[in-house]
Amino acid sequence: MKTQSILFLILVATFGFISCNTSKKTASEKELTIADNSMTSIDWPGSYQGILPCADCEGIKTRLVLNKDLTYSLKTSYLGKEDNIFETKGTFTWDKSGSKITLDNPEKQVYQVGENKLFHLDKSGNRITGDLANNYIMEKENIEITNKYWKLTELNGKTVKTKKDAFIKLLPDDNHFTGNSSCNVLNGSFEMANTNSITFSKILMTKMACIDDNIESEFVGVFEEITNYTATSEELTLKDATGNVKAKFESDYFK
Repeated sequence: MKTQSILFLILVATFGFISCNTSKKTASEKELTIADNSMTSIDWPGSYQGILPCADCEGIKTRLVLNKDLTYSLKTSYLGKEDNIFETKGTFTWDKSGSKITLDNPEKQVYQVGENKLFHLDKSGNRITGDLANNYIMEKENIEITNKYWKLTELNGKTVKTKKDAFIKLLPDDNHFTGNSSCNVLNGSFEMANTNSITFSKILMTKMACIDDNIESEFVGVFEEITNYTATSEELTLKDATGNVKAKFESDYFK
């Protein structure tokens, strides 16, 4: 009887030890999974850019936009060759670990997702090593509206389609902006007094006669009404004091 009691106590102790270790292991594995899961633990949607190595050109200027709905837009340009910009759009999928994504393009390109970074992986899905390793890292673009080429896409609620870009570029060093009305060159001043407020003044313009796609008067006119803005890394929206959208722009990394 005594022997049976001892055996019973040993079994209970052994079971408790196994359960405790299993519980600890499970918690540890869970912690590791969460920490390594970029899909759920970091703010990954956004625009990533960089210049990737190229075998027969100066580099591949690349911009990859990842959206929350698992769609993407990829633009590339081969530096030192023709100024063509190649764009593909599609969807991407996460791997089981939640750390890598694969684009649905013909190359099935794989990227490892890090904090504000994308690592362009080789065809086997591994990190590229060697002297050029850092050149395969793409940085996430900050939401910053200055020093960007903002192409006009919408004006007073109407889609803009012109032969020549209407655009603005805000230069923060002297609060100066430059641009084009789709016909004439624009220059002026801007002021950002506090968060999301912006006003424009002292606008000057060349006086070339404009015939086709003439949105010039309407475009220049909205600058007097603008008081604030909203922005993502890809889109700038200018509004008046009552919140009406006066103009929308998209950023162009390649200009």
